[in-house]
Amino acid sequence: MVPVKGNPGAKTRLGGPGQDRARLADAFALDTVAALTAAAPVLAVFVVTGDTVLGAQLARLGAHIVPEVRDQADALNAAIVVGLAAAAAEFPTAHRAVMTGDLPALTAADVERAFVLAAGHERSFVPDADGTGTTTLLALAGVPISPRFGPGSRAAHESAGHVPLALPTRSGIRRDVDTPADLDLVERLGAGPHTSALFAAASAPHHARVPLAAPLVTSTDRPLEK
Repeated sequence: MVPVKGNPGAKTRLGGPGQDRARLADAFALDTVAALTAAAPVLAVFVVTGDTVLGAQLARLGAHIVPEVRDQADALNAAIVVGLAAAAAEFPTAHRAVMTGDLPALTAADVERAFVLAAGHERSFVPDADGTGTTTLLALAGVPISPRFGPGSRAAHESAGHVPLALPTRSGIRRDVDTPADLDLVERLGAGPHTSALFAAASAPHHARVPLAAPLVTSTDRPLEK
């Protein structure tokens, strides 16, 4: 399952106007979900979001949309708990994975490789490229998950019994985007089609430049924060 946050204040560390950051965050989510739905072992993708416009776009990619529960003190982890419950209700015997929605370089092959490694552990996780955070949290069927996303999440998830999976730092599953340097590296590695469309629009000659908004329709109704 994927929690999708956003609003014009999202991804503030990327810099630039809030609406541009929001469009990038939307593109990241769309590319993350597209890679998941293309991965052979994935039975279903559940997305928790309060953004009805982006939710409709994600649903067209095949995602099951779960409405966000508002007014939670820990919005991100609360959304994950809601999404996991929805997934368990529909697929009670399936293994589960929680993935952040800001992995624009993710590929189906990245997902499949992580799932192969995760099959050897009751609980596992994928650390981010910096090594202090978490991009993906996994557990076998029937094994409880207690999400602890946020600052220092790698240490928190390891203390909860999740084993780090040995995946290369250049793998798209480890490349979440928070800073301009992260975004530059993703552009070099190769992003999914939605993020690549924004890169192309931003690099077009000035007389032919397409506004950054063009590839996406966005909403400001997105209160989840990472």
